[in-house]
Amino acid sequence: MFKTTDQLKEVCVLGGSGFVGSAIVAKLDAAGYSVKVLTRRRDSAKHLFLLPNVQVEECNVNDYQSLNSALRGADVVINLLGILHQSRHSTFNAIHHQLPAQLAKICVDLNIKRLIHMSSLKAAKSAPSQYLRSKGAGEAALLEFQNQLNITIFQPSVIFGRGDSFINLFATLIKTLPVVMLAKPNAKFQPVWVEDVASCFVASIANDATYGQIYELAGPKIYTFRELVKTVMNALQVQRPIIGLCDKLSYAQAFMMELMPVKLMSRDNVRSMEVDSVSEQAFPAVFNLTPTAMETVIPQYLVDQTPRGAYDRFRRNAAR
Repeated sequence: MFKTTDQLKEVCVLGGSGFVGSAIVAKLDAAGYSVKVLTRRRDSAKHLFLLPNVQVEECNVNDYQSLNSALRGADVVINLLGILHQSRHSTFNAIHHQLPAQLAKICVDLNIKRLIHMSSLKAAKSAPSQYLRSKGAGEAALLEFQNQLNITIFQPSVIFGRGDSFINLFATLIKTLPVVMLAKPNAKFQPVWVEDVASCFVASIANDATYGQIYELAGPKIYTFRELVKTVMNALQVQRPIIGLCDKLSYAQAFMMELMPVKLMSRDNVRSMEVDSVSEQAFPAVFNLTPTAMETVIPQYLVDQTPRGAYDRFRRNAAR
């Protein structure tokens, strides 16, 4: 049985101004939902201001009273909050475990029955990295409320698309460095397009067949890390030697990167790669969607970084 959009009209999104969140919010807006995006800094969501059905509100989601107040009136809550690197102010446990548990409790208190949560492929309490263990703990915390809430959990592999922090990172490194020193070159990924992920989130809202389910989301092709970087090189039309690092050197490289002002990789990221981010299941049939191949998408948003794209960009700027 499907519920109508009118029955689940008000959607509150935590993390809606980020890469994945922006895609989901745009689809929610197009589908006619009334959307409230909670963000730490309202300016970070400027790109959402023009969407007619979207309201952006500043909220300290770690403060129970602030979050409770912001969620009042919502019919659906979508939690997309996550971090790849810990800091003094944001830890894996706080964001991936404690926050989902608190969110579920608030939903119960406010009688908000629908909660949709972003986890990660291979999340588990026994996983090798703190990141994946905290994601697994967050899932377990939510499932304690499954008799009181209609919960759906999504576990995507690495997500690609315009504005991503993964493909674009390696595109920048490939353009900048004469040689790519690659940690864990044989680690496996099954990248999934951000628009496919967003479609699944939105389609799940009013479909009660998705209640109580955990869905793995992965693309149509499995890549080793080396193959994935090679695919980015091909899209950029730039070739660089790739030197795969052994485990010891992978961790040494990550340690050095942890000392940089901007973290590109951490030792915990390397630990995450000790388990392949690959789905053992077919793409969920309930969404009636064929996942999009990475090769058909990344040239569209890396085109300005190719020699031809740079030339076209120069011509456009010259014509202004």
